Amino acid sequence: MEWAWMALASLTAGFMDAIVGGGGLVLVPALFAAFPDTAGATLLGTNKSASVWGTAASAAQYLRRVRLPWRSLSVAAVLAFGGSLAGAWVVTWVPTDALRKALPVVLGALLLYTLARKDLGLTHQPRFTGKAELAATGAVGLLLGFYDGIFGPGTGSFLIFLFVRWLGHDFLHASASAKVINIMTNLGALLLFGLKGHVIWTLGLAMAVANISGSLIGTRLALRHGAGFVRGAFIVVVSALICKTAYDAFLR
Repeated sequence: MEWAWMALASLTAGFMDAIVGGGGLVLVPALFAAFPDTAGATLLGTNKSASVWGTAASAAQYLRRVRLPWRSLSVAAVLAFGGSLAGAWVVTWVPTDALRKALPVVLGALLLYTLARKDLGLTHQPRFTGKAELAATGAVGLLLGFYDGIFGPGTGSFLIFLFVRWLGHDFLHASASAKVINIMTNLGALLLFGLKGHVIWTLGLAMAVANISGSLIGTRLALRHGAGFVRGAFIVVVSALICKTAYDAFLR
């Protein structure tokens, strides 16, 4: 029953992640609920072993329809991998209680800004070119890579927001770019967790199949309905993330 429950949770997480991120809102709590006696690092590692496949499947679908700035994204992806590796190493030694309490506040500010700017992310107008684009995109990859390794919830949503607000992408291009970086953050964390024995590989494989299925459905919806649809999904998912992370940090 635990495996059936985790497959359903993984499918839902893959669907959410493909559109706007936030799959960890579903999958990580589900893992902790189903396996309460398992070490937290092991559950986080198992989550990565499933989500990396769904993210890769989603990225492949986006790349058929959306043109991306590969030069800057390649630099950002490498930095994201390194940042995620470092973050995953830190989380095996350092408590993350402060991050847990700060997260709903940061997400709240992000949501309010998005709601206030009704035209945010509806047009694709990149702000940087050349070396400035490399530096800006690389900074996003490094920062969010480290965050994904050390904590994780909301990484996809944070990536999308930064691509929209800071780099000037629309929500559809931002979501596609976020998938490329998310693959590397997942791989970096997974490598560290795997080397330290913090992955249940058989469970991760079963969850990966479900995650890919959900991811393919979500990607097709996003591509069919465009930036406006992704913006709406972003607002819904971030609102849910605020409720869930606030409950975990202050009421649980």
